[in-house]
Amino acid sequence: MFAGLRGVPRADLPREIVAGITLAALAIPLNIGYAQIAGLPAVVGLYAAIAPMLVFALLSSSRQLVASPDAPIAALIASLLGALAVAGSENYVELAYAQSLVCAAVFLLFYVFKLGFLANFLSEPVLVGFIAGLAVEILTSQVKKILGITTTSEEFFPEVWEIVTKIPQAHWWNVLIGVATMAVILVLRRLAPMLPGPLIALVAATAAVAATGLNSKGVSVLGSVPSGLPTPHFPSGVTLGQWASLIPGAIAICAVTLADGLLTARRYAEQHDYRIDGNQELRAFGASNIAAGLTGSMTIGSSASRTAAMDSVGSRSQIPSLVCAVVVAILLAFFSDLLAYLPNAALAGIVAVAVIKLIDVRKLAELWRLRRSEFWIAVVCLLGVPVLGSLSAVVIAFLLSAVDMVRRASKPSTAILKPGPAGRYIRAHEPGPGPAVYRFEGPLFFANADTFKTEILALETTDVVLDAEAISDVDTTGAEALRQVEAQLTAAGRRLVVARATGGLRDLLTHYEFNLTHFDSNEAAVEGVRSGRSPDPGPQGG
Repeated sequence: MFAGLRGVPRADLPREIVAGITLAALAIPLNIGYAQIAGLPAVVGLYAAIAPMLVFALLSSSRQLVASPDAPIAALIASLLGALAVAGSENYVELAYAQSLVCAAVFLLFYVFKLGFLANFLSEPVLVGFIAGLAVEILTSQVKKILGITTTSEEFFPEVWEIVTKIPQAHWWNVLIGVATMAVILVLRRLAPMLPGPLIALVAATAAVAATGLNSKGVSVLGSVPSGLPTPHFPSGVTLGQWASLIPGAIAICAVTLADGLLTARRYAEQHDYRIDGNQELRAFGASNIAAGLTGSMTIGSSASRTAAMDSVGSRSQIPSLVCAVVVAILLAFFSDLLAYLPNAALAGIVAVAVIKLIDVRKLAELWRLRRSEFWIAVVCLLGVPVLGSLSAVVIAFLLSAVDMVRRASKPSTAILKPGPAGRYIRAHEPGPGPAVYRFEGPLFFANADTFKTEILALETTDVVLDAEAISDVDTTGAEALRQVEAQLTAAGRRLVVARATGGLRDLLTHYEFNLTHFDSNEAAVEGVRSGRSPDPGPQGG
């Protein structure tokens, strides 16, 4: 405990406290906005900045990672719970609390069994496309709030078309407030990045609505927010079947949090020369989501944007998270009436600015330039999130990534080698006289076993030296192909020997009951085949 609070000199405490006030200024409007995205009351988002944030700050090994609701999690909650209950209903809210507890259970299972590595199975193209898809989905909902319109279409493209056709029906005061809010944030971000732009824009919009009475002219406002601190509450009215239905979504939320949160935490730990414990981060996320589920909060994950903001103002500990929790608690206990006139269009503008950068156009362009197959995987995931739903999109993109990986591995680099300078062997266009040296670069497995067998048997030479330096693994299909190659060469009076195999590969070939001759170098293997010498009989030989 308290690892994230260590290492701060007493002289730096004022800076950490100011950073905490800045974090609260960011968290208040964003948490309300993300709660609205998730279909939850504003106070649920604000509660997420109290007990859950406190627990994470005390248990995290990272000194800078900020735990909070974020756009991907809010969109996932809306997508997942929308299939179980009507957004905004009492059962929907109780399901959101239950979702936090199920996520906590998944995080803690990952912690107990040390499964944090599973986040690595989300490739970068999948993650880039998934986050961008969620951002597109969120932006669509925020555009409706800024325009002050409602739609009846439930499918993505028909809904977009309906939004376009209803633009003439937009409430122009709403539009003015939303666009002005976005403009203020963007201008302050460029001219005065140290100022809390979202809070300044929200305060200005709220003051304008309260002073001019625009709420009586059709401008939608937040309305009353319950005052007081969160109280212990266990989700009620959630059936056993609904609890079970929350598990796939919890796994998706945890996977996204791990992929984003652990990478962010490690990046800042390396930058500022301290160590983090990834397993401890899992425990911290688990405990903080228990606090969320039991105090009427929404599920929390990590926020890369708020973490970056804290780093930019010089914070080097979790103290700002503690300060933020205190500031939000004071707001809810004594000043919640100030939130009633918050215009929803301003909140939508704040969220829109926050999520637009989640569409990483630069990374998509880089994928297009470096590997087109991964670009199309990212695009499939991007479009799949709003069209098919978040879970379906991730599953499809993951399967496409797996197929793409197998496709590439099925065509490994292979080469015929010939003697070169200084006793080294270099690539040749065709085998020379004597034993052929064949190099296979990649694991030998079901997808490329036939290529391996066909290319070796096509060599019209007396004997074959298999340069196995780059063969990292052999599955049973690959082992069978190797066995067939050995048998056919032997039947033709030719010999197969292995050169430069690693100790692990030798052990594996022993496990498969091969009795191949091994040499430490290609040169020794060629010389040994020519002379009939076997200095290293069997897989375990020197």
